[in-house]
Amino acid sequence: MATQELQGLKVAILVTDGFEQVELMEPRKALDAAGAKTQVVSPKTGKVRGWKLTEWGDDVAVDVPLDKARADEFDALLLPGGVIILTNFASNRKPFSLLRLFSMRRSQWRRFATGLGRSLRRVRRRAGRLPRGHR
Repeated sequence: MATQELQGLKVAILVTDGFEQVELMEPRKALDAAGAKTQVVSPKTGKVRGWKLTEWGDDVAVDVPLDKARADEFDALLLPGGVIILTNFASNRKPFSLLRLFSMRRSQWRRFATGLGRSLRRVRRRAGRLPRGHR
């Protein structure tokens, strides 16, 4: 029987196509088992597709479209990794608005969100979508 240590905690899982499947599924399973309520938030509607090692993985239903997500409705934010998801987020500014709002509410996230922003800028620069020197 699972403990309910996180009962009532609402967790946003911010993803789009190309997230590392294991980095969403395993933490989500653990959070749900501990009593948290997890919701997949994405700039896409309907479903997003994971990446499983060397090929496309499973589809996951989107619970909340990014346009309707509000940082103050969540207690925590889970950001599954992956090269493909970074590339997809780099071409879309909408995920940054949720990250920015979330980091303003929780100052301990500022350093993390800033580091993520730098990483995404590097990815965008390499993909030719952002000129060198652009902040």
